[in-house]
Amino acid sequence: MPVITVPQEFNEEDLYVDLEPMTGQRLFLKCEGFNFAGSIKLKAATEMVESAERRGVLTPDSILVESSSGNLGVALSMIAASRGYRFVCVTDSRCNLATRLMMEALGGQVHVVSDEHAAGGLLGARLAYLRGLCAADHRYVWLSQYHNPDNWRAHYFRTAPAIARSFPRLDVLFIGVGTTGTLMGCARWFRTWDRPVRIVAVDSVGSAIFGNPPGRRMIPGLGMSVRPPLLDEAYVDEAVRVEEADAIRTCRKLARRGFLFGGSTGTVVSGAMTWLARNGWRGLTPVAIAPDLGERYLDTIYQANWVQALYGSDALGDVAGDRPTNAAGGRIR
Repeated sequence: MPVITVPQEFNEEDLYVDLEPMTGQRLFLKCEGFNFAGSIKLKAATEMVESAERRGVLTPDSILVESSSGNLGVALSMIAASRGYRFVCVTDSRCNLATRLMMEALGGQVHVVSDEHAAGGLLGARLAYLRGLCAADHRYVWLSQYHNPDNWRAHYFRTAPAIARSFPRLDVLFIGVGTTGTLMGCARWFRTWDRPVRIVAVDSVGSAIFGNPPGRRMIPGLGMSVRPPLLDEAYVDEAVRVEEADAIRTCRKLARRGFLFGGSTGTVVSGAMTWLARNGWRGLTPVAIAPDLGERYLDTIYQANWVQALYGSDALGDVAGDRPTNAAGGRIR
């Protein structure tokens, strides 16, 4: 029986969902949302904070500040509350309301940027605001998930070894990309493993991570409007890009089977399914990392009016066609 004293001590590391009965393709989904922060970002947040404390960067009068589309902000709000720090999250209009309310409930202060920076879009505007804060007051400590190597070290030391323990015959690993912390930590670890593992990065259409021009992205989490400083493409075997409408359809299809996942997870699963259908999956052991759960997307991805207004009715998916069948082959209603 786990007994903890601070919330970051708990994280379910070994839960996987076998998606083959739902999708017809073999794929094991590593669920990273079962912790008090609700996402995989708890690992990076914990590693970055603890490292900053060990190095003396964080002191009792420090004010943590970070740019986040949501999930890292929640994780840092939680850790700041448990350690007695003030925390300011700089986000933008794509951050959903539930996430902002959660940060505030944990004692965090949320600053929403709405005007795009001339060169770097909304992300550029967030970073410019952060630089201004840090220049004005030495108490602000910016952990900078975009540059901080502790971001990827969290997954080098924890996520990748956990996958290897559960799947010693792993063949291909699908990882969603944003800051690329999860990608680079896992890719570096598996590069030294005793068997080859194909690393497939899953990105959103509209993201500039792999050199494509930036475009509209309405779902927070994956993708960036600039190339992430942590990215080293030498560790990446392949990249798959996913339309947001396809990610939404995937989320809604999984929800019809009782699994409520977030937008990042829908993107990763959609990209993995596309890759497996194209390359063949029989005989392979494929794993995908699910970064988040779906409760924070109830007013967006799972809200029909929002989806139809931005992506059209096709993005809602074939709800009737997604229903499972009973033993006699009929639809379960």
